[in-house]
Amino acid sequence: MALPLFWASRTASRLRISVLRRRSFGSVNLRDLKYAGTHEWVKVDGNAATIGITHHAQDHVGDVIFVELPELGRVLKQGCSFASVESMKATSDVNSPVSGKVIKVHEELTSSPGLVNWSPYERGWMVKVEMSDRGELNNLMDSDQYTRFCEEEADSKH
Repeated sequence: MALPLFWASRTASRLRISVLRRRSFGSVNLRDLKYAGTHEWVKVDGNAATIGITHHAQDHVGDVIFVELPELGRVLKQGCSFASVESMKATSDVNSPVSGKVIKVHEELTSSPGLVNWSPYERGWMVKVEMSDRGELNNLMDSDQYTRFCEEEADSKH
């Protein structure tokens, strides 16, 4: 009888052994998104961009217990902090992958911050912005590049 993967992962974590499989990053990254090296994602629809943190980021942060979001109308700058997520482990800044004005804030995260863990690419999004410079998307990674980035980052920590 095979042991469940989550048990093996938890045990390996306690023993500081990596159980990372080559496909694990790619299997949770979505192809129609762009990714920042600080582990945020962006989905572009016309001039609007939806932003959140990646599966990889939420996995490292742990169970999210609080999300601090910006106010409507705030102007975000690419690479600068605009929000924070708090877990039992730590509080982490969330950086904007693109510049623009916040046109929608995902208020549900205030009462259900765990959505960031349970559904980081769908129900756990944080803000929508009206992009001020679509050219900034060229500074971001596609799914394959981000997968390689995460694998290299994991390898460098061992």
